[in-house]
Amino acid sequence: MALPPLLLLQDIALTFGGTPLIESAELSVSPGERACLVGRNGSGKSTLLKIAAGLVETDHGKRFVQPGATVRYLAQEPDLSAYPTTLAYVEAGLGPGDDPYRARYLLEQLGLSGEEKPADLSGGEARRAALAQVLAPQPDILLLDEPTNHLDLPVIEWLEGELKSLRSALVLISHDRRFLESLSQATIWLDRGRTRRMDRGFAHFEEWRDQVLEQEEAEHHKLGRKLVAEADWLRYGVTARRKRNVRRLGNLYAMRQQYRERQRAVGTVNMSLAEAEQSGTLVVEAEGISKSYGDRAIVSNLSLRVLRGDRLGIIGPNGAGKTTLINLLTGALEPDEGRVRLGSNLQMVTLDQRRASLDPDATVVETLTGGRGDTVTIGGQTKHVIGYMKDFLFSPEQARTPVGVLSGGERNRLMLARALAQPSNLLVLDEPTNDLDLETLDLLEEMIQDYSGTAILVSHDRDFLDRTVSSVLVSEGGGRWVEYAGGYTDMVAQRGRGVQARVAEKGAKPKSADRPVAAAPAPARAKRRLSFNEQHDLKILPQRMSELEAKIAKVQEILADPDLYFRDPARFQKAMDALTQLQADLHAAEERWLELEMLREELEG
Repeated sequence: MALPPLLLLQDIALTFGGTPLIESAELSVSPGERACLVGRNGSGKSTLLKIAAGLVETDHGKRFVQPGATVRYLAQEPDLSAYPTTLAYVEAGLGPGDDPYRARYLLEQLGLSGEEKPADLSGGEARRAALAQVLAPQPDILLLDEPTNHLDLPVIEWLEGELKSLRSALVLISHDRRFLESLSQATIWLDRGRTRRMDRGFAHFEEWRDQVLEQEEAEHHKLGRKLVAEADWLRYGVTARRKRNVRRLGNLYAMRQQYRERQRAVGTVNMSLAEAEQSGTLVVEAEGISKSYGDRAIVSNLSLRVLRGDRLGIIGPNGAGKTTLINLLTGALEPDEGRVRLGSNLQMVTLDQRRASLDPDATVVETLTGGRGDTVTIGGQTKHVIGYMKDFLFSPEQARTPVGVLSGGERNRLMLARALAQPSNLLVLDEPTNDLDLETLDLLEEMIQDYSGTAILVSHDRDFLDRTVSSVLVSEGGGRWVEYAGGYTDMVAQRGRGVQARVAEKGAKPKSADRPVAAAPAPARAKRRLSFNEQHDLKILPQRMSELEAKIAKVQEILADPDLYFRDPARFQKAMDALTQLQADLHAAEERWLELEMLREELEG
């Protein structure tokens, strides 16, 4: 029997500035269900999720949430400014019956202490604090908008495991294919203001989408043929039986109107690279290079060769020094030891993950043309800037829009448009997938695969790495980097594990990802202490063991009745099963308590 939905949206409609954004959207979320919400950038996914969270009023439609059901929403840009610390922010999301320990536990798992001040947080740290806040109460419904943005691989893989362990229903927006495939059991596609639902995970989405679009195209073609036949009848058919002919003429006009008003799928990015002359065979050669900041080694004795046509992926946790390594390999930063030799005839284009090179006050046209004229040159061919904007899904009305008011996805498309217009034979892309929709990501992958030059990529997107790179350079900690053939999955198979979080040095203040910190003289090695998780278990286990012993005693009283088996065999078997489980739970609790107590005595003594 199907369970009633916890959350239901019916016939949702919303218009922005006179233009319909959502016309007829539906969303149903049952207990424990895990659904992904997919669609193009600008299709209204985030808006629909805000409607589901009760944050946006609709023009039309109904929103229903089961009484008593708890809903938590993760925004793309969380605001922590009203709270003194990250711990206070996370604790503010807890309800009266929630375990306050969850706040500290989740912050610890996400690499935060709880004492950080919101004003000092990087974008990734603010996102981790926001994740802790929505996960802490273990709500009935979790609405997550791009939860993996600005997270590194260890945190993404931890988050996957945490979400799988929760009983919460989940509605998820993400551009990370591997993340969606791992978590989703149903797919909701928001396309041209309407939703379609498939009761299968994201792994089957693209095949289903293509079938839907092919069917639409076939129906449109059929309508076109019928329209031609009706027009031909109108010109040459019999004119008798006037009433029937008038009705048929009306049907013809209706078909013409339907044909004109038919909404086609939103266009795709027309992405192409302006390639320069071929570089030399050797692109980058590093011989024994090292780089440190204070006593912290970023790169230690690395030797590496990058040849023309290579696709090198650089992966590691935040703070490992990936951006520093790119700067060393491209000659933007001098190594402390060793040397870097760049090949001949190199023309390099770099995509900065922080988009720092975009002037927020410049318009879209000024950004693409450099403020000179109204044309761009791509591959030796001149193109009007408005036409080039359309290739990247910008409307002509956005030509004079300041960069500062564009969405994250639009800014990333603008960075790509500007970078790809420049002739190059070496592409250096630092986190290019942030805020890109899945279709644009597909085209970026194809473009990199077809690119005749060399590409160096930094990414936390496992699927993107598997589809684009020929080898990966992985941080092993302590400044050591090791190259593995193949993509991320190949690396895990060879290495036996994924990327682990970097252990921060004691006394080092957390900074933005990959931003080097000038270290003070090395402190003494920090003494091992019980984690918050271990302290919590040590505190609650004695009570847990007492409760289990009491339950065991009650079951044993029931089983003490010598006639129970003959009088009620089913109850006897149920009591025996319960006793076996309770004794196993008690044994596990005793083992855990003894282990922690011995560890505490060892650390304190």
